[in-house]
Amino acid sequence: MGRLRAAIAPKGRASDAKKRSRAAGVASAAAAEVEAALEVKTDPTAAAFFDVDNTMMMGASIFHFAKGLAARKFFTTRDVASMVWQQLKFRIVGAEDHDDMQSSRDRALEFVKGVDVTELVRLGEEIYDESMADKIYQGTRALAQLHQSAGQRVWLVTATPVELAGTIATRLGLTGALGTVAEQKDGKYTGRLVGEMMHGPAKAEAIKALAEREGLDLSRCTAYSDSVNDIPMLSLVGTAVAVNPDADLRKEAISRGWEIRDFRTGRKVVKAGAATTLAGGVLAGLVLATIGIRRKIVADRRRADEQARPLIYRKIPLRWRSRL
Repeated sequence: MGRLRAAIAPKGRASDAKKRSRAAGVASAAAAEVEAALEVKTDPTAAAFFDVDNTMMMGASIFHFAKGLAARKFFTTRDVASMVWQQLKFRIVGAEDHDDMQSSRDRALEFVKGVDVTELVRLGEEIYDESMADKIYQGTRALAQLHQSAGQRVWLVTATPVELAGTIATRLGLTGALGTVAEQKDGKYTGRLVGEMMHGPAKAEAIKALAEREGLDLSRCTAYSDSVNDIPMLSLVGTAVAVNPDADLRKEAISRGWEIRDFRTGRKVVKAGAATTLAGGVLAGLVLATIGIRRKIVADRRRADEQARPLIYRKIPLRWRSRL
């Protein structure tokens, strides 16, 4: 009997091992099948283009970057005050100002002249993680992810320096970025631009060049922006979407039948203009402060007048004084 068991045991173990191998093979094949089913098929001729400032990100990305540099003592208090004022105008009006952009460009170029490119890129990554990541509009980011889920490539198109734009694109898991290019020599900025700022018509030209290089069919592409200045870009593609639009773009989008998406929270958007709660808070604060000051002035004047009157007059009740 012992011999019989000894003879049967190896065959039993071999049979079990064979069953386990077969089960492992079936499981592996099933997993590969699921993986293949989940794999996103690429759509090489369609793409999406997103503006950054006030479209993908709340406010101006270059301001957030500059604020981070200011915290590291790269700027003076006067520089910071000027940037804060421009950012406040941008948030209140909801639109870009050409003169402000030119002024900012000139100051930025003068500032970066001679600065090491890799150092500024490193700081951009650091500052994005510290204070820019939480400024991303999640609704806009979700739109970008929908394009990626459809196998399409997604680029940021912005006046922001291309190095910072590239950092934002990388952090968001996007394909890449088209941004303003500052001239470099020996790994340092020269203080000059290559061409002009990536703004208005320049964005459309950049997209055309990219489409030619990447084999994109612009009629199958989509563009997103908040600014009327980006109409050249929006008009270039098959589908245009106004995101958090300024007043002029809103009107244009309605007249052209473009889709409008608004992801701004805590702000009251009206067709006549996009007034932020920040603006409302600032204006309300100014109004309240003015009222308070005026009341104090009036009270002080009344008190002074009262003190100037004869003592006997001051003892007469107020309700009787008008009869005198």
